[in-house]
Amino acid sequence: MARTIRTTALPLALSALLLSAAPAFADAPTPHLDAVEQSLRQVSPGLEGSVWERTTGNRLGASTPGGFDWLLQTPGCWGDPTCTDRSGSRRLLEKVREDIANARYSVDISTLAPFPDGAFQDAIVAGLKEAAQKGNRLQVRILVGAAPIYHANVVPSAYRDELVDKLGPAAASVTLDVASMTTSKTGFSWNHSKLVVVDGNSVVTGGINSWKNDYLDTTHPVNDVDLALSGPAAGSAGRYLDTLWDWTCRNKNNWTAVWFASSNGAGCLPTLPRPAAPPTGGDIPALAVGGLGVGIRQSDPSSSFRPVLPTASDTTCGFGVHDYTNADRDYDTVNPEESALRALVASATEHVEISQQDLNATCPPLPRYDIRLYDTLAAKLAAGVKVRIVVSDPANRGTIGSGGYSQIKSLSEVSDALRGRLTALTGDVPKARAAMCQNLQLATFRASDKPMWADGKPYAQHHKLVSVDDSAFYIGSKNLYPSWLQDFGYVIESPAAARQLADGLLAPQWKYSQATATYDYTRGVCQG
Repeated sequence: MARTIRTTALPLALSALLLSAAPAFADAPTPHLDAVEQSLRQVSPGLEGSVWERTTGNRLGASTPGGFDWLLQTPGCWGDPTCTDRSGSRRLLEKVREDIANARYSVDISTLAPFPDGAFQDAIVAGLKEAAQKGNRLQVRILVGAAPIYHANVVPSAYRDELVDKLGPAAASVTLDVASMTTSKTGFSWNHSKLVVVDGNSVVTGGINSWKNDYLDTTHPVNDVDLALSGPAAGSAGRYLDTLWDWTCRNKNNWTAVWFASSNGAGCLPTLPRPAAPPTGGDIPALAVGGLGVGIRQSDPSSSFRPVLPTASDTTCGFGVHDYTNADRDYDTVNPEESALRALVASATEHVEISQQDLNATCPPLPRYDIRLYDTLAAKLAAGVKVRIVVSDPANRGTIGSGGYSQIKSLSEVSDALRGRLTALTGDVPKARAAMCQNLQLATFRASDKPMWADGKPYAQHHKLVSVDDSAFYIGSKNLYPSWLQDFGYVIESPAAARQLADGLLAPQWKYSQATATYDYTRGVCQG
């Protein structure tokens, strides 16, 4: 029998002790990482080294050895609906500034439009100034993904000018490449990765957008998470961004796809200078995995992947665009992150925790959900594996579905889809219901014991997080609902780090969110 998902984990001090004892755990087995890597070698072998890559010898970017503040949470005020002390946001901004200040050669920044502003921009500028003051001459790329029409006012030349002005005399030592890009308008595809890569040695990545009005200068900040890492895995992120910039530079004269600006007379830089061999010495194995969305490459010709693609009538909503998620083998081969996340969930033998904005997309025009992901979750539930899912409060839904921080009207949309796939798997409605009642926890997000922030606004969650068996987890920018963007993240296998994640995020999240649960096997809650 699978054991119960813990609502408390090992104390953070003990987790820190385990992480600080790196040599003792250097050769630990990595069954979850192995399963993900095996899947990627089948699906996308030709993208190894550019879109996905496994490395060893990495270190989590904590401020002290064995510390847990490599986990960068916004706003970091669990239990306080007034959110007066935002320690997580302060730590994130300081980490970005600190990493950039240590740059000797290059800084690579990517995010969703608009460009970083407010204190996010201040942290970038402060770091660049400090690095320049050390006598370093830096090449800096800043890439944003632009949704058609919605981001028509995001102008790289204006942002370049703003940065040059804020840098002052340091601007002479900082060469800027600034671009916005859209790889496919009909495929709803643009950059969505969130990365700060310095010299190919350190990286900050996850779901956090650098927008002051959503995250900082507000009384209802978005709850989100990044991770900080150093070592060879940071080079993997840099090479992924080289792949995006190669396309961007080749299309810089196509104003319908790319807007580009630079400083100091620079051309478009498809690569950046980085040390040939980033320092190792850590104990963290990491698998970097991204996706190319639609429009950069059509397929991986070296792939032997021959999936039996699923069909389900309830994933469409009367009309819509081509279903890349459920009905396109070639799309799979150039978006290995899709297969990686399904493989990570499938590797669980005891429990799965999913913390996301949503599992379902805005339908139409997108398909309602990823059938293979739901089938994998259904198989886990049927096998007795405990599954916890926490999504953003549907009260955050925008006027057109995707315009806010939720795309569903009710949590029942998730449970109905799960029940449907379980019924298809078991062939028995009572068995499907029993599997959910006995093994599922499903709730919407809360950050305190109050139902809303003190200003009356609902809690918004923007995590892209999957954790399995207190051993391995994914943190990145890839949503579990259908979305055909350029995304990036890491699968890390480290029981000590996974315990810190459980203690620092998953435990307080469930402490407050369980009040909204429609399924909770530990309390006998079963609304199905």
